[in-house]
Amino acid sequence: MISASSLAREDHRAQNSKITMQLSGIGKSFSGVNVLRGVDVEISGGEIHTLMGENGAGKSTLVKIISGVQPPSTGTIEIDGQAVQFDTPAAANDSGIVIMHQELSLMPDMTVAQNVMLGQEPMIAGLWVDNKALRETAREALRKFGFSLDVDTLVRDLRVGEQQLVEIARALIMDAKLLIMDEPTSALSQSEADILMEVVRDLARQGVAIVYISHRMDEVFEISDRVTVLRDGDLIGTTLASETTPGELVQMMVGRAVEIKPVQRTVPAAPDVVLKVEGLTAQHQGRKVLDDVSFELRRGEVLGIGGLLGAGRTELLETIFGARGGGHAGQITLEGQVVDLRTPADGVDHGLALITEDRKGNGLLLERSIADNVVLPLLPRKSRFGVLSNQTRDDEAQRVIERLRVAATGVDHTVGRLSGGNQQKVVLGKWLATGPSVLLLDEPTRGIDIGAKDEIYDLIGRLADQGLSVLFASSEIPEFLAVCDRMVVLCEGRVAGTLNREEMSLDAIKDLSMQFEQL
Repeated sequence: MISASSLAREDHRAQNSKITMQLSGIGKSFSGVNVLRGVDVEISGGEIHTLMGENGAGKSTLVKIISGVQPPSTGTIEIDGQAVQFDTPAAANDSGIVIMHQELSLMPDMTVAQNVMLGQEPMIAGLWVDNKALRETAREALRKFGFSLDVDTLVRDLRVGEQQLVEIARALIMDAKLLIMDEPTSALSQSEADILMEVVRDLARQGVAIVYISHRMDEVFEISDRVTVLRDGDLIGTTLASETTPGELVQMMVGRAVEIKPVQRTVPAAPDVVLKVEGLTAQHQGRKVLDDVSFELRRGEVLGIGGLLGAGRTELLETIFGARGGGHAGQITLEGQVVDLRTPADGVDHGLALITEDRKGNGLLLERSIADNVVLPLLPRKSRFGVLSNQTRDDEAQRVIERLRVAATGVDHTVGRLSGGNQQKVVLGKWLATGPSVLLLDEPTRGIDIGAKDEIYDLIGRLADQGLSVLFASSEIPEFLAVCDRMVVLCEGRVAGTLNREEMSLDAIKDLSMQFEQL
């Protein structure tokens, strides 16, 4: 066997030359537990090969093995017929293998340009970074891929979706022969996702092998040549995308038929107005992110908040919740009372709960138990002299596990060891335990599989039936059609239109999302 670095040094082909990778009998175990068993996959240059499976199926472990993050316990990897062993990600990079992880790995206190060019900085005399060339190269790369970002902005000041664009751009400029993309559109709007789809197709046309991981069924059939499905660490099969159907893929993933249908509910004809927003205007870093936004949310209603990346969805929810301080104009009325919400504590005190789009960064303590996470927002009201009894802690957590059907060993299960869908249930459960009257959901199904999505949609419908009012912000248009009673579409921080359920369609939502951009 030759080393991966030797293979890279001996390979004098052009960067866009095709590569063929053969995985044979790949297995991986941790502490005696098998998470992958006997996986055989061939990945060819010029093809878009999608990897599917529920959370916990083994997709992430497989791509970590391909990219040198972890060695396989069993099996072999061959590139162009030669066996290789990647001991480090750098060794995989030397062979032209680049991975773009779902979880962002950016440097928050560095600029967009510095992050895009990290590890590839242009140097002057080999001694110091040529900052002018660095900024220009990063700007040109972003422009080439259709991403509109200021290269001098600190990454920490970007929204999650914008940070995802930086992560994508950083991977795309590395001239990969095999590019692994793990849920690259999970935080992108439809228009940004469309741009990325075309970039991926272009890379494939140039001969790059693409391993694409996605839970979005429409993306899978739009972009894939072949699809490989894993379930519980086992290879279920590989099929041509043109020769299968969404239903067949879902059945391969979960072992049963799953059909996501619009949540069936009867909304009262004239329910009370629980939340009223009038003329809400807000700025961020001198830029107006909300501009005279007005709408009403009724009791027991699921109201969608749509729009492209940067339209103001997240800013709207955070302003209503009090997470952006008091720097806004306009009026917010809750249950008939005008309120001035300047902190998240103010929002909670007035019956609001916000589930953020970044559950791992802002929603959970991953190294702590389900119980520890559930009781965090309850401490002010449930504790005595700042102390919460273990019995109260465990009872609250058990109620969440049972109510939301969290798949866990018990209340002391570490949250970071749960699947993405079950982590999201814990986030929802801990805020529902506060007894809110208005639930603010920002990308509540980001990065979770189709079966878990169906459960989340059903839960939202049941909560609304019980009288809870829900603001549902998402970048996935099919979600509005599945779960919302009405929706407000934002464009450049303004309300472009409001649609009733019978008016909602893919084209109508897209047209409103770009209404002011086209003027």
